[in-house]
Amino acid sequence: MREVSGERIASAVRDLFLQANYDLPEEAVQALRSALERERQPTARSVLETLLRNAEIARRDRMAMCQDCGLAVVFAELGRDCHLDGDLYAAVDEGVRQAYATGYLRKSALADPLQRNSNTGDNTPAIVHVRLVEGDRLTLHAAPKGGGSENMSALWMLSPSAGRAGVVERIVERIVEAGGKPCPPLVLGIGLGGTFEKAALLAKEAVLRPLGQPSAEPEVAELEREILQRVNATGIGPMGLGGDTTALAVHVQRHPCHIASLPLALNVQCHAARHKTAVL
Repeated sequence: MREVSGERIASAVRDLFLQANYDLPEEAVQALRSALERERQPTARSVLETLLRNAEIARRDRMAMCQDCGLAVVFAELGRDCHLDGDLYAAVDEGVRQAYATGYLRKSALADPLQRNSNTGDNTPAIVHVRLVEGDRLTLHAAPKGGGSENMSALWMLSPSAGRAGVVERIVERIVEAGGKPCPPLVLGIGLGGTFEKAALLAKEAVLRPLGQPSAEPEVAELEREILQRVNATGIGPMGLGGDTTALAVHVQRHPCHIASLPLALNVQCHAARHKTAVL
């Protein structure tokens, strides 16, 4: 049985949120470069070049790549043979508190959703999801989630008769409705199946997958390709100014569900697919 202290968790969470806000993942940088090579519209090319330049400056000067430094979301995978010395949630909040203070990152957490002047002042509490796994390690995934893209996310409880075609249509309709609001080019996390709450969690987890890595299930990977093609054919383009690149990637995760249900969730992520991982 390994033991992990609360102090170590807080330190790791602090570093993860600083890195996530400063360093655009390399696969996202490569996806933007590839999109720039394919893009035919001059305005869209200019936007993609600006996004790449912005990411370069943020990494070099240790500055947040976006003014919206996000609500702190953490996925924790806790090994069955790992003992925590202290409270996991308190340790995560302490790490978030330290990161957003020392990094001069914008604090966006409200204590009361209906009281807009109730900012908690330190971007806590974090949203923490815990899953038990085999082993003696604690794996932490930190994902600052910006409000602009999050607001364009959606959840549907479709009739099973909607089928595959209905799933594709709902996603494309939602992205057309969103237009430039979520700051495209986007990364789309899609949860298919489960229950009302499981579908939403699947969609959020899907965004954490290395950008552009297709599903290991061939039929799901084909669904991802079709949705990506349909979304990019809308012509919304980078920042909604028109072009060939509305989305960089589509990630679908599915789960068994009730015979009477077809839950579908979409978690929209802007090009700044911010997430970092540490194994303790």
